[in-house]
Amino acid sequence: MLNINNHSRDSAGMTYVYPVLSRRAGGVSVGINLNVNNACNWACVYCQVPDLSRGGPPPVDLDLLEAELGRFLKATTMEDELLRIAPPDSRRLADVAFSGNGEPTSAPEFAEAVDRVGRLLREFGLLEGVKIRLITNGSLMHRLAVQQGIARIGALNGEVWFKLDRATEGEIERINGIRIAPQKIRESLLLCSTLAPTWIQTCCFAIDGQEINEAERSAYLALIESLKDKIKGVHLYGLARPSMQPDAGRLSNLPPEHFRHLAESISALGIEVVANP
Repeated sequence: MLNINNHSRDSAGMTYVYPVLSRRAGGVSVGINLNVNNACNWACVYCQVPDLSRGGPPPVDLDLLEAELGRFLKATTMEDELLRIAPPDSRRLADVAFSGNGEPTSAPEFAEAVDRVGRLLREFGLLEGVKIRLITNGSLMHRLAVQQGIARIGALNGEVWFKLDRATEGEIERINGIRIAPQKIRESLLLCSTLAPTWIQTCCFAIDGQEINEAERSAYLALIESLKDKIKGVHLYGLARPSMQPDAGRLSNLPPEHFRHLAESISALGIEVVANP
């Protein structure tokens, strides 16, 4: 039985396809893991991927991916698979999400994979009710093939959840393990929003009991306010599953009232907030 505390990529015994119970999607999310070697170009301190390494994925077997997804969609739509794997209040196929164990857009086959997912959803009559989502750090938006893949998601009525955990260069490096200017992230977000509906997703937590300081909080709020006419909103969430990274023991969730205060500060800017502490 799926639960929000376990997003195992091996739950269905497949290579690329895995179902999870997603509190943010509001039901069963069918994950597409293109990074089967646990490699990513970022190294977020809260990442739940074991044995995470730097790099990109091996070649993707698109025929196998399509066969696995087709098999799973058949089981959920024709064989009542959701009755077996999901609790009663979550027996809803919410989305097909490119997420997995690394940055999905780092796979050269990303755009073609989007096409195949769209074709299968259409074949099973699910395209209207099941969204295609991309969960991304947005760092490869400069690549034409990535832009093409995201544009195809937009054309299929899908959306992007774009990671923005911090808004100053030092804090981005500390949390996400990458040196990048906030302005570069903003430019990538703006480009992404022209290609598909885009949500910002922010993981909010404390390190060694220390929460986001006031300077960082102000920078974050200023950055998202500058984008409020371009984005759909902000997914603000806490730590639902333990980090598998070296500093895991240093991380903790914010007190509920502090989390709520940040959500209210975002909402006060006129931005929709989906909050999952």
